[in-house]
Amino acid sequence: MIDCGYVVMMSRYNAWQNRQLMDITKAMDEAALRADHGAFFGSIMNTLNHILWADTLWMSRFCDDVAPPGVPGSESVSFTETWGSWQAERFRMDGRIRIWAETLSNLDLLGNESWFSGIMDAEITQPKAQCVAHMFNHQTHHRGQIHAMLTATGQGAPTTDLCFLPDTA
Repeated sequence: MIDCGYVVMMSRYNAWQNRQLMDITKAMDEAALRADHGAFFGSIMNTLNHILWADTLWMSRFCDDVAPPGVPGSESVSFTETWGSWQAERFRMDGRIRIWAETLSNLDLLGNESWFSGIMDAEITQPKAQCVAHMFNHQTHHRGQIHAMLTATGQGAPTTDLCFLPDTA
C-alpha cells in the first residue's frame, strides 16, 4: 500500500503546509481566526486545533512517547487556547512526525493498529499502513477547508500542490 518513503514525503509535506499556514495566520487578528465561516469546524482556529488534536491522537497510537490529547474529540476545536500555543504545539508535533517518519522501516508499516474509538464507541482494528495514510489524508482534507476559508476572507492561501514540495521542506 505505502512504504516508508511515502511517509517521509508526507511528513515533509505536512510540515511545509503548516509553516505556510503559520506565516499567513500570524498576521490575522483573533476575531478573524475565530470567525465562523460555516465550515465543518466553523473557524480557521477551530480547524487548526482539530488537525493538531487528531495528529496528536494518531501519533500517540504510533509512538510510545507521545501522550494522547488531554481532551476528547468533541473538544478538539479547543485543543489549544491561543494561536501562540497552537503554533508551539504544531511545531513540536511536526517535528515528532518527521522524526517518526525518518526512523520507520517498511516492516513497521505491516500488521494492524488497534484502538478504542470514542466516535464509534467500539474497538477498531485496521491495517497500520492504512491508518498512517489516513492521518496524512485527514490533515490534507482539513487544510483544504482552511484554504477555502482563507480565500473567502481575501487572505493569501498557501501553495498546496505536492509536486511543488521544496527539497528543503
